[in-house]
Amino acid sequence: MTTNATNTVARREFLKTSVLAGTAIFTASRLLTDGGVGEVAAATQQPGTETVAVRLRVNGQNYGLRLDPRTSLLDLLREKLDLPGTKKGCNHGQCGACTVLVDGRRINSCLALAVIYDGSEITTVEGLAKGDELHPLQAAFVRHEGFQCGYCTPGQICSAVAMLSEVGQGTASHVTEDVRKAGAIALTDEEIRERMSGNICRCGAYPGIVAAIREVGHQEAQKAQMPV
Repeated sequence: MTTNATNTVARREFLKTSVLAGTAIFTASRLLTDGGVGEVAAATQQPGTETVAVRLRVNGQNYGLRLDPRTSLLDLLREKLDLPGTKKGCNHGQCGACTVLVDGRRINSCLALAVIYDGSEITTVEGLAKGDELHPLQAAFVRHEGFQCGYCTPGQICSAVAMLSEVGQGTASHVTEDVRKAGAIALTDEEIRERMSGNICRCGAYPGIVAAIREVGHQEAQKAQMPV
């Protein structure tokens, strides 16, 4: 075969390969755009998904659920139990918008697997009020305008509820002057800011947040000192 004939065959094979590759790329892009690949993947994965039985008590109501063990507590609350008050912010445990109370302690629900808290008592911002009566911290946040857009507010309030409990129990923080002192800790603005540092307000409503927590904290301290 001559050199020209060889070049012609090689060119023909190259064009054929290019056309086949282009067709494959076009078909794949159409499948991705139309959802074909996603539907196939979902169909093949769905039957193999294992679920785990979980019992939770959320805002005073009992739930018996079967969950994918990878489900976060945040996604369970928002997507399964229709409690959207708990917000998904960074979804990395850095902003505090997803803070809820588990057995009275504050956690970032975006980092918590729901199955771990089987049998736990969970409180979200929806469970703080008593009917139409706001929780004292909710009312104080309104009074002191401790919010602007309000996205971080549910997490701020849940965190503040637990924080005041920690102060009342005498749990020290990084800025507590005397960690040896027994009993409740003086609720200074510095203590509040340090203890709430895990909750970020992108609108910068920190003065109102601190004022609201300080007011309720002082009210609770006065009640604790009152004779029964």
